Amino acid sequence: MVYDGPILDNHFHLNRKGLYLEAARSFQRVGGTDLVLVHCPDFSAPPETLEGHRTAYADTLDMAQSVRDEVGLGVRVVLGPHPAAFAHQFERWVSEDGEAGKERAIENYRHSIEAALDFVHEGQAHAIGEVGRPHWPVSDEIWDLSNELLDETMHLAAQEGLPLQLHVEGESEDTYPDLAQRALRQGMDLRKLVRHYSPPDVRDAHTHGLTPSVLCGKGALETLIETHRMAKNGFFLETDYMDDPRRPGAVLGPKTVPKRTQQLLAAGVDEDIMWNTHSALPTFVYGE
Repeated sequence: MVYDGPILDNHFHLNRKGLYLEAARSFQRVGGTDLVLVHCPDFSAPPETLEGHRTAYADTLDMAQSVRDEVGLGVRVVLGPHPAAFAHQFERWVSEDGEAGKERAIENYRHSIEAALDFVHEGQAHAIGEVGRPHWPVSDEIWDLSNELLDETMHLAAQEGLPLQLHVEGESEDTYPDLAQRALRQGMDLRKLVRHYSPPDVRDAHTHGLTPSVLCGKGALETLIETHRMAKNGFFLETDYMDDPRRPGAVLGPKTVPKRTQQLLAAGVDEDIMWNTHSALPTFVYGE
């Protein structure tokens, strides 16, 4: 059996200096129909003002429209402050200005959320992300502050009924439970809390109600096949394709999700589960 329904990559970046539209065409040529385009900051010089965030996000929105118009894919857009950008700015500004630098970093984070929310309200963006906390060892101060700002963003998402895409540390026994408890305290619908770069164990008992977005390298398939029936709300598939000319194909190449979808179907995953992954779940989480 060949799956001929919609196929969505839930976490995909584009770079005008990379393959750009050709990456989208590569995805399309093997059956891809929809992308969730996630804003990727310029880590060498991330924005430092509200207007700077708006300008950076506007470029991502412009790339999304070009993919729609010139390639013919459906595109949903996720905008927000990458936790690495915040952490590095915090470290630099605190070293330069102490407490004033800390307040400047917090204000800049809030400006980035404000700018993203404005585009959501205009109907141009569909979610906030990737937000979260550093995935490498940091000081207790940065870790605690990242969690405070994540709580604040979850509260906003709950008030607005918005989905969040999360970028967090590698797997530990505490990761999913901690995220779920934080989100519930803020009143979020856990199904709209999407864990990007999720491990392939998608059992409800493991994900604690969050929606996993599985990085679908070859090694993920066996665990995903074993656990997919125990995911009541389902799961996404993603590549975290970076479109970085310095690292071609990182993290996974643009053809990966369509190929893995066919492999999952061939391994006995029901077509209706693939339909949920690629159509029903994205509609519920992000809207049309």
